[in-house]
Amino acid sequence: MTDETAARFHQRVIGDAGAAVRGLTVALGERLGLYRALHGAGPLTIDEFAERAGIHPRYSREWLHAQVAADYVAHDPEAGTYRLTEAQAAVLGDPDSATYAAPFFTALKALYATEDQLAEAYRSGGGVGWAEHHASLDSGMGSYFLPGYRANLVQHWLPALDGVTELLARGGRVADIGCGPGHATLLIAQAFPDAVVHGYDYSEEAISQARRNARAAGLADRVVFEVAGADGIPGGQYDLITYFNVIHDLGDPETAARQVLKALTPDGVWMIVEPNAHAAVTDNVSPAGRLFMGLSAVMCLPVAAAEQGPYALGNHAGEDALGDIARAAGFTRWRRATESAVNAVYEARP
Repeated sequence: MTDETAARFHQRVIGDAGAAVRGLTVALGERLGLYRALHGAGPLTIDEFAERAGIHPRYSREWLHAQVAADYVAHDPEAGTYRLTEAQAAVLGDPDSATYAAPFFTALKALYATEDQLAEAYRSGGGVGWAEHHASLDSGMGSYFLPGYRANLVQHWLPALDGVTELLARGGRVADIGCGPGHATLLIAQAFPDAVVHGYDYSEEAISQARRNARAAGLADRVVFEVAGADGIPGGQYDLITYFNVIHDLGDPETAARQVLKALTPDGVWMIVEPNAHAAVTDNVSPAGRLFMGLSAVMCLPVAAAEQGPYALGNHAGEDALGDIARAAGFTRWRRATESAVNAVYEARP
């Protein structure tokens, strides 16, 4: 090893440290609406931005300078103004954009707050259950996934499942298991008004958020959200059961898969949406892969381990492992239906 090699790696780690701290400024920007205040406003001075955003000018200056240093906000030093470029707005300032990612950072509060429990889990082999986290984990992760669901679920993922969109257009019964704050559940209900749609999650906080979201969307009379775990799906005879980033968080996914099989109609479909990650760690050396691996180490694996079941998969077990679980539970047909840069979509049938 040379001094130059160590120096380069040191700079990389310092850069990662800066990104970790910057995440808090992004969370504040999302929480206080600071990026949205810049979006569509044109160039603003520090004082103009402070007034528009409703924050103190002193903090306006400091926050803007942190964003400029990160290349998250554009700055004209001669005019003394700040603005979002189109690319910056699409990722940080526009909630309707398919690439909107700012909500993810609001979940960091929940993850960092459980560091002590996580350290103990690492020592003992135990876990940190989802309910042990702050409510910002439900809202933050749910809002982070929403743009991808909005851009892909109805337009690409459901049509990739054989005959499902036609069935839902005629009616059909849907159960979204591990629905979180209900974003995907509500997108299905909006797209297929004749379908009967239920959302289930074992987190009472998530179900409370889902019910609020249903009321805000005007769907509270059509979509039922109830507290229930994957180990027992209420009702039955569902034509479609969905798992959005759920199966890797379960301590006993094989038993959960059997519950899905039991609750489906003979021609029903189990739709599994998972991170588009790989079992071989060397295949995950990418920006998305680094995010998945980090989340698996501090959230996904500990959540599954907390259930004290026979599995604790992590979020990158790979397609073969997931297919084996489905087949062991009694599903006879399994395929990778489609994918995006972030997600892989699988179809399992009885």
